[in-house]
Amino acid sequence: MQYAFAAVISFVLVWALIPPIKTWALRIRFVDQPNHRKLHKNPIPLMGGVAIVIGFFVTAVFFAKGSRELDGILLGGTIIFFLGLIDDFTKTRSKELPAWPKLLVQIGAASLLPTYGVSVQGLNIPFFHPSYVVFPEWLRIASTMIWVIGITNMMNFLDGVDGLAAGISAISATTLFFIAVVKGHPSMAMLAVILVGVSLGFLRHNFYPARIFMGDAGATFLGFILAGIAVEGAFKSAALVSVAIPVLALGVPIMDAFYVIFRRFRENRPIYVADKGHTFHQLMRSGLSQKQTVTILYLLGICFSLLSIVLLLS
Repeated sequence: MQYAFAAVISFVLVWALIPPIKTWALRIRFVDQPNHRKLHKNPIPLMGGVAIVIGFFVTAVFFAKGSRELDGILLGGTIIFFLGLIDDFTKTRSKELPAWPKLLVQIGAASLLPTYGVSVQGLNIPFFHPSYVVFPEWLRIASTMIWVIGITNMMNFLDGVDGLAAGISAISATTLFFIAVVKGHPSMAMLAVILVGVSLGFLRHNFYPARIFMGDAGATFLGFILAGIAVEGAFKSAALVSVAIPVLALGVPIMDAFYVIFRRFRENRPIYVADKGHTFHQLMRSGLSQKQTVTILYLLGICFSLLSIVLLLS
């Protein structure tokens, strides 16, 4: 019942916060201006991430039992949120925050997780002696940081069509909730179910046609928290086969990111420069509407998640 209450309260908080935040964003011109790369034709408020973070933290204060690992994830998520908010603000003023400072801050936020005990500890490899391989400290830190920074940016890549990032976050968080429950990580299960609530509460205002965007602040925050939950709730000391479980749970952003990176490398272009070459852009070029594109990617995300749960229970 606590999980259900947390999901409902986080949903209602975000759903109720969006209208006043939207009004405020329009008043201070914190809006995403249309350009040749974007799909919307009119300025859209860009402060949805503020509602997501407020709803998440308020609910977490009342329902998530404190732990060192949880504190690390929340602290890192806070840093990522403020970085994204600064990035969003520069974009509303027709400027761009350089890629390297953003990456350095993300590295700093991700490096907090191992210091708080959130890291990949090792790998259980069948037919290998010893079967459980304990990672040296440098590999624990490196593997955790690569995963967290990767998922943080992958979720941000996905935020290009109305409702896509929020819906995929809800699907992935639902999967990670079940994984954390089965593996006996109640605090991570609580964070996951709160993430489901805030994602769906935001989606109510963000599904096509979107009335507000989450911006980099919201997308990177969701990605960071999802990545942290995956490490602590599923990845921490996994069997070789079960490594696929959290990877599949976050299958859509991972698939999209690998496709984009491969294409940009092949075209000899920087991977951090945004374009209209994501999987959702390709689907829309084939003649699908935004709603149809998002629905297909939702269904793909659900398929990945079901396969992840089947692996978990097998």
